[in-house]
Amino acid sequence: MKFKLFFFLSLIFFLHTHAQSYIFGKITSEDGAEVQDVNVINIRTDEMVLSNRDGHFMISGRAGDELRFIKVGYERLTRKVASENIQAPMNISLVRTTIQIPEVEVKKGLTGNLKIDTKNYNKPKKVEKLTAEMDRYISQKSDPRILAARPGEFVQPKGEGFSIGKVKDKWDDIDLMSYIKKSLGEEYFTDLKIEKPLIDHFIYYVFAGGFERKKILKYGFCSDADLYRFQRFVLTRISSYRAPQTQK
Repeated sequence: MKFKLFFFLSLIFFLHTHAQSYIFGKITSEDGAEVQDVNVINIRTDEMVLSNRDGHFMISGRAGDELRFIKVGYERLTRKVASENIQAPMNISLVRTTIQIPEVEVKKGLTGNLKIDTKNYNKPKKVEKLTAEMDRYISQKSDPRILAARPGEFVQPKGEGFSIGKVKDKWDDIDLMSYIKKSLGEEYFTDLKIEKPLIDHFIYYVFAGGFERKKILKYGFCSDADLYRFQRFVLTRISSYRAPQTQK
């Protein structure tokens, strides 16, 4: 009889000791709003439950267990179960994670149009690199020789008359005349039966006849093609220059 009583008391003590307990609680955000679908994990048992739409949860456990609360957009929280949490609800408050926004350098005012402003700011690095290379290429001046007449190409005289050149030009006609005399040499003109004292006058006569030289004066550069073009133009003016004054 005594043995049966001892066994019965031992069984009651065992069931009481190993009875399954449950932890109840509610999860809210830092501003007091209920947080739904939070993963609640008992680290000891690996059991996992989700909070409902009101933020409530229920999970098996006991005092001393550690519960972990996880939800995207909130900082992870671990809370140890105390003895009072077996008798009273456990209130959990989650804090939103801080999102670092990359710094944007504003170089011009916002238009208010999201589509336009998105294109202006945070451009891909490849686009920025290509834009920089294009700006650098456009800023470079073209070689004036590219625009010069090709050997054998006829340039129609425009008859614009004699001009000293514009102030913004790097050269004027005097500079161009000096360059032509130095490049071709005085013998070139004397072979054409142009006396030395009249060489400058003859060159101006060719200029006045419509020799195109705007780009030469603008850039201060006379290419070999320009010199060749000048010599061809001389051939169209030499006969009228030599003619008697009454025939001009």
